Amino acid sequence: MIVALAGGVGAARFLDGLSQVHPPKEICIIGNTGDDMEMHGLYICPDLDTVVYTLAGLANPVHGWGVDGDSFRCLEALGKLNAETWFQLGDRDLATHIYRTARLRAGESLSTVTAAIARSLGVACILKPVSDDPVRTIVQTPGGPLEFQTYFVRRRAQDEVLGVEFQGAEDARPAPGVLRAIRSASAIVFCPSNPIISIGPILAVPGIRQALRRRKCPAAAISPIIGGRALKGPAADMMRGMGMEVSSLGVARIYRGMVDLFILDRADKRLAPEVEKLGMRAVVTNTIMTGPAQKKALARAVLKALERT
Repeated sequence: MIVALAGGVGAARFLDGLSQVHPPKEICIIGNTGDDMEMHGLYICPDLDTVVYTLAGLANPVHGWGVDGDSFRCLEALGKLNAETWFQLGDRDLATHIYRTARLRAGESLSTVTAAIARSLGVACILKPVSDDPVRTIVQTPGGPLEFQTYFVRRRAQDEVLGVEFQGAEDARPAPGVLRAIRSASAIVFCPSNPIISIGPILAVPGIRQALRRRKCPAAAISPIIGGRALKGPAADMMRGMGMEVSSLGVARIYRGMVDLFILDRADKRLAPEVEKLGMRAVVTNTIMTGPAQKKALARAVLKALERT
């Protein structure tokens, strides 16, 4: 079983490629829940939904999130009622949130509901939230703390980031089966996700980081930073604001001690020797996923590197 730590559009695209070159039923995805929020009384899981929609072939190919071809009539009606509309919820997307919220209010766990949604949409991979307990990413800015979606969507990531807090993480427990999956994995992959706010909340849940350090299988991480910038999302700005080096090497430093292989894009080939000084084997390949062929090629390159470890 390959275990993948995932959050965001980059992770979803990589997993789409991986599920096409490796049996999907042999892939266990541990998803970030730090981005979760409530809006209009509904419980929303942006990262888990992005993974599910992508693997189900439903995701908007331009944005990477939401449902392709979705309408926004409900959002338009909410706007006429002077309700908040800054978080884009499509009509078909709303069905997922309504279903999830109803089952959670009935007392079911997020793990159970997430598995049911994935199964209903035909996703064969195993998808688990990192925890059934609430973990919320709070971004520290000069103007004060902001919930992640407020910082990222409502304020368009324009605030300087001084730090990040994972509220509730210290009291959270890994979701059922998460630690067992890591301990019994044949390989572990850190997807090309923002290391601070997509992978960070996963590592903040007690027991996860320790299990990764004690792994009995090879682990690889794919850099989401290429040529000193993030292809999508605020990773570069966040790293810069927190005093980190904005490069693949900066990402490798975050994962030091938890991975054996570090996957860099060809644009960052010169950084490979510095990455290897951290105790990781550097693997240089094309990591930009411009289409289905590139997704599969990257997945094959990662699998091949893991097999050689």
